[in-house]
Amino acid sequence: MSDDVKIDIRNLYKVFGAHPEAMMKHVHAGASKSDLLEQYNHVLGLRDINLEIPTRQIQVIMGLSGSGKSTLIRHLNRLIDPTEGEIWVDGENVLEMGHDQLRDLRRFKMSMVFQKFGLLPHRTVKENVEYGLEIQGVNAAEANKRSRHWLDRVGLSGFENRYPGQLSGGMQQRVGLARALATDSDILLMDEAFSALDPLIRADMQSILLDLQDELHKTIVFITHDLDEALRIGDRIAILRDGAIIQSGDPQSIIMQPADEYITDFIREINRAKVIQLRSVASGEAAMGAPELSSRMTLDDALPKLHAAPEQRANVIAPTGDLLGAVTLGDALAALAPPAGERTETY
Repeated sequence: MSDDVKIDIRNLYKVFGAHPEAMMKHVHAGASKSDLLEQYNHVLGLRDINLEIPTRQIQVIMGLSGSGKSTLIRHLNRLIDPTEGEIWVDGENVLEMGHDQLRDLRRFKMSMVFQKFGLLPHRTVKENVEYGLEIQGVNAAEANKRSRHWLDRVGLSGFENRYPGQLSGGMQQRVGLARALATDSDILLMDEAFSALDPLIRADMQSILLDLQDELHKTIVFITHDLDEALRIGDRIAILRDGAIIQSGDPQSIIMQPADEYITDFIREINRAKVIQLRSVASGEAAMGAPELSSRMTLDDALPKLHAAPEQRANVIAPTGDLLGAVTLGDALAALAPPAGERTETY
């Protein structure tokens, strides 16, 4: 496992039922999820998951209900044990860890943020944030300092002595995020953390997460069923269907090069102008004297600039300052067209 890979998932399978190991011969022979359920009364949760999660990036795992995404994230800290496969974290096989090693993994290396907040109703906001620190054995003075710091960072300074039932859903989820960050874990596991929130509050939480990530550079595994959310926050996205990864990679590559009809249909209704970035369109050599545009600029922002540019052309510059190529107004407009085979609406 290379140094830039934090979590390495290899050939991971999970079958739920009375005799999961006995079912593996059918799974390896090609039995589908529906076959296994109808013929053998077992549920195929995950099928041959192989995924390298880079360090200090946000890895989104997404799919529809029943796709296996929540099952997968619960394998990383062994809340669920696999039927077959391996999970490596920082070069250590999690499945070979003893009780003490696994306890330390959960206490010090991984923190989890839950969809339903997971707060203790009888503890104040500050006491909830301090809970993980107590488990770590941090002294009271340091726990108090850290909890107040992180509550301030998520915008809850002044609410330390309230109880969870006195807070809105968005505020409760901020407490959950502060609790996870307070432990100073390298890895954050976020299982549908924002899906229970109203759209405006969800967007606010996404912004808070991205701002914090710009500073902290955690390795974050984020589960969602919302494609817009995945595209906004993910450095990489893996899309699951029936327990298997259908496509994994940079969000831009998934949008521009969907692997099959399922992915094509999955991305069908996104606003391509607001999602596709110039780095996905740039090609060819630089144009002498042309204006420079950021590779991260979306087509929605770039189209007016390209229309006004000489020869309707601009050079595309990466955050490192490297030249990626040039883009024309025609290139940008062509990228707005849906991929071949994608269904389009007619009016």
